[in-house]
Parts: sequence; structure tokens; C-alpha cells
Amino acid sequence: MKSASERHFSPGSPEETPLHKMLFLPAAALCCLCSALVTMAEEQLIREDLTLTRRVGESVSFSCGGTDQCDDDWIHWYQKKENETFKVLLRIDKSDGEVRSDYGHPQKDDFSAENKKNSCELKINKIKRDHSATYYCIGGWYYIFGSGTKLYVTDEQVVKPVVSVYPAASRAHLEGNSSLLCVASAMFPPLVQFSWKRQKKNGGEAEELPPAEGEQLELRESGQVVAIRVVDRDVFDTYMYSCFVKHEGGTVEAQTQQEVPALPPALYVPSIHEVKLLCLLYTVLIVKSLVYCCGLSLLMILTNKGPSTNCTHAD
Repeated sequence: MKSASERHFSPGSPEETPLHKMLFLPAAALCCLCSALVTMAEEQLIREDLTLTRRVGESVSFSCGGTDQCDDDWIHWYQKKENETFKVLLRIDKSDGEVRSDYGHPQKDDFSAENKKNSCELKINKIKRDHSATYYCIGGWYYIFGSGTKLYVTDEQVVKPVVSVYPAASRAHLEGNSSLLCVASAMFPPLVQFSWKRQKKNGGEAEELPPAEGEQLELRESGQVVAIRVVDRDVFDTYMYSCFVKHEGGTVEAQTQQEVPALPPALYVPSIHEVKLLCLLYTVLIVKSLVYCCGLSLLMILTNKGPSTNCTHAD
């Protein structure tokens, strides 16, 4: 009989393959799949327009955007209304240019498609009120929805946003960072898209800040949208930052040259004597509360015994 050290296992047996190696391959495959999906979403799901504003009776065209968007075998267009699910409008077959609209959409006759070079447009020849919705194009096998293009059917005029940039004091200052606030307000339609650039204060070419560098948070309120960008405090004094706001009315730029706000004053730390005094005060208050509760309970017990005793003597 062979000892444990002399045993031989067939290749691929569980004894030969540790658990962490067995789990590594599925995890790696999943990571690769997720990375591929994210890459496709970034490269293909591009929309040229955030919003489109039209009046009743006008026409409109939605562009799928992206140089490689229409290289897929087919393109699907979806409609998404408020408080409703996604509905398929039509499909463009790239092999023969056929447009299929037999998906049961109640407005299918209002839409048409045109297959152009590097673009697969969705068209509405005569806009109605109930065409107000967000429209998405999906290419190939991967059903990844991007931001879409929202259609506003209204008589209101498009108004470009008023944009301002401010340095903001926040908790990030304690961690060696600074925060910039970019505020877009007084615009119609209310949807905007933020991007940032920086340029050295002593000159030089402006460079765009990718989303991976720093942190950004967007807050949407009635009538305005705020983007908060966290930047390294060490380089803040070297660069001038610009906020770009993309809107249907055009792109608006705002710059900041303000000084970084000073660090907040150090928090007040009480002395040990003040801490002891506060503890004594709280202890006294707690004892007084206990005494009061005990006295009140005793009074209620005596009050309840009085009537019962009188009744016993009367009998």
C-alpha cells in the first residue's frame, strides 16, 4: 500500500487542483466578460444628442451615433416613456436593409428608419404629443442600454444653461483633496452632461480629465444640476480647471481661478477636567431622574392600597 506522499492522481482531479485554482478560471472568465461588455457599452452606445425639442407636427431624426454603431448585423430601436417599460419600435437588418416593425407597438406606423453610412436613424415625420419619450438604439447581440435621447414635445424655446464653478469646502480637504462645484441652472430642457478639463496656470494646452481620475457626483434638483469633482489638492494650485456642460442649446464652459479655501479650523477638544465635570453633571441628572421615578412609583402604590384597605374594614 502506498503512502499518502506516494499517491498519484490523474490530471485535473480535485486532489491535484487546489480550490483557489478551481475558482480562479470561472472568476477570470466572468471578469473578462464584464470588461468586454463595459468596453462595448463605452465604444458603441454613444448618443449624439441628449435631448431633442420639437413642436407638434414637426419632424425629428434620432441618430444612433458612434463610428462603429451600425457595423452590427442589425439595429433595434426602443422607446421608453415615463413609468412604462421599454418597447421595441423596429429593427434594421444590415444585410439587406429590411426594416421590421411587427413588434406590436401601437405607434409603429409613425416611425421609419433610414440606413445611412455610420448611422442608423430613426425618424418621426409628424410628431404628436404622445411621442414624448426616450429613444434607445441597441446593436448586435448585446442588449446594453446607454443614456438614450429624450424627445420633448413642447412649444417652449431651448435655453442654454448658466454655468458657474466654485471651490467647495468639504471633508475631502482633510484627506488632502479639494472639491469643485459646477452648477448648471436656468436651462431647458433640464438634461445636461458634464466634462472637465485642466490647464496649467502658466500656460500650456488644456487636457481633458477622464472619469477615472478623481471622483465625481451629480445632484439633480428642480431647475439646476450640480456636479462635484474631487481633485488632488497638491496639483490644484498648478492648474486652472474648466467645467464643460453639454446641452441641446450648445456647450457652455466655465472656469475657476479662485484660491482653494483654507482648511477648516481644528475641532475643539475639551480638557480632562471639563470631561469629568460633564460626566458628573450627567450622573446627577440620571440620579435625580431615578429618584423621581421611584418616588412616583411609591406614591402610586400607596394610593392604590388606601382604597382597598378601607373597603376591607367596611366589610
